[in-house]
Amino acid sequence: MAARAQPVSAWPGAVAAALVAAVILGTLGTVAATAEAGGRFAPGDWAALRFTLVQAVLSAVLSVGLAVPVARALARRRFRGRAALVALLGAPFILPVIVAVLGLVTVFGRAGWVSAGLGLLGLPPLSIYGLHGVVLAHVFFNLPLATRLILQGWQEVPDERFRLAAQLRIEGWAMWRLIEWPMLSRVVPGALAVVFALCLTSFAVALTLGGGPRATTIELAIYQAFRFDFDLGRAALLSGVQLVLTIAAASLALAAGAGAGFGAGLGRAVRRWDARGRAARAGDAAWIALAAVFLIVPLAAIVAAGLPGLADLPVQVWRAAGVSLLVAAGSTALVLALALPMAAAVARGRMGVVEVSGLLGLAASPLVIGTGLFILVRPVADPFALALPVTALVNAVMALPFALRILGPAAREAVAAHGRLALGLQITGWRFMALVMIPRLRAQIGFAAGLSAALSMGDLGVIALFADPETATLPLQVYRLMGAYRMEQAAGAALLLLVLSLALFWTLDRGGRWHAEA
Repeated sequence: MAARAQPVSAWPGAVAAALVAAVILGTLGTVAATAEAGGRFAPGDWAALRFTLVQAVLSAVLSVGLAVPVARALARRRFRGRAALVALLGAPFILPVIVAVLGLVTVFGRAGWVSAGLGLLGLPPLSIYGLHGVVLAHVFFNLPLATRLILQGWQEVPDERFRLAAQLRIEGWAMWRLIEWPMLSRVVPGALAVVFALCLTSFAVALTLGGGPRATTIELAIYQAFRFDFDLGRAALLSGVQLVLTIAAASLALAAGAGAGFGAGLGRAVRRWDARGRAARAGDAAWIALAAVFLIVPLAAIVAAGLPGLADLPVQVWRAAGVSLLVAAGSTALVLALALPMAAAVARGRMGVVEVSGLLGLAASPLVIGTGLFILVRPVADPFALALPVTALVNAVMALPFALRILGPAAREAVAAHGRLALGLQITGWRFMALVMIPRLRAQIGFAAGLSAALSMGDLGVIALFADPETATLPLQVYRLMGAYRMEQAAGAALLLLVLSLALFWTLDRGGRWHAEA
């Protein structure tokens, strides 16, 4: 049977997927080949594997489970400040991890605000360290991301479906069974897989809130194998295990979430006639308020700690901020150059290899990729001179899974809704991309670009491996100020980093949704 004609070509996406796979698997293979023979699992590595799986499952279930009612409430309500709240939902995920952990400790730590309140009631203080602290931090980081992903799924249900349901007086359980559950069954598995994979590769959270023998993740074990033992064989083995786990989770999610969407509508703003009751309004308000408090209070703690140091920032901090902006711009451009053709290839169907290649970044350790690039570059060039381009490249690979997850469903809808007409008009290839797909994906492109830029701004991983004393991004400069015990300046620089990250995200995300429904 001849293949069905498609308005977009698969080969640009296939080439992009091959490049991504080459970077990730090539660097992993380079580290494994360089390692001495005999790398094997130590008893502590089995404990790290168990802890990683337990905390990742708990974090994913809690994050996505709480995100469903929050996203449902936001999808059903229109109120003043809603657009700002939706934009703010991206804040914890794009926060530099060490800065966000500082905010959580200020609120939930033994000397934090909540413990102080418990003390007034004669109750013992909270302890944020261990499994529950790691899970709390992961929920803080991932609940907003899961909410945005599920909210996007709700917004892709055409208004005509709800309008017809209102005419037929479909409400309550029937509305859930006919419209909401089919949408969730398509979106939630992907959100679970993304959060699960993110928590599999957790490093800074486990380092600061776990870190002991009973609370060590695989990523932290990889870091210890590199930093303290320089056991490349063990590190490569741990990276391989992490890669297999994440690919397995992604494959299950893709299989579970492969259902058809609701099709295209006329693009009108969605109205929910089934949510006008007093109980529905009160329930939605409660979920939105709880999520906002959980999100905003730690951010307020960060601002309160950083404001006094803003006026005394050294010139190195401003120079590092400029470097971070350049790295973020390069990384974002690279992410879009890879993700758009890969999303177009996925939209054609039967391109699971491309999608899996795009998800490899979730499984790979940035430390292993950086070390592999260091080994590959060293014979032909000075690795330290390439610190910034290598950092931008690794940041792009790490952000690619999120961009592909954001762009993929919308690309499928664009091809399904407009592909046949475009073929009839002979609008194919790059013309279909320019005239049909990119305009239809404008909101998703803005969201993906904002997320990628902010993640790159806050990254503190590969740059620490490559940077010389004269080169620093802003997160590395914050780390150096903390190491020098200049805590007030470090807090001020951290606040500057937070402001720049949020500004980049808001500008790009808002630019993509300009004149579109939020």
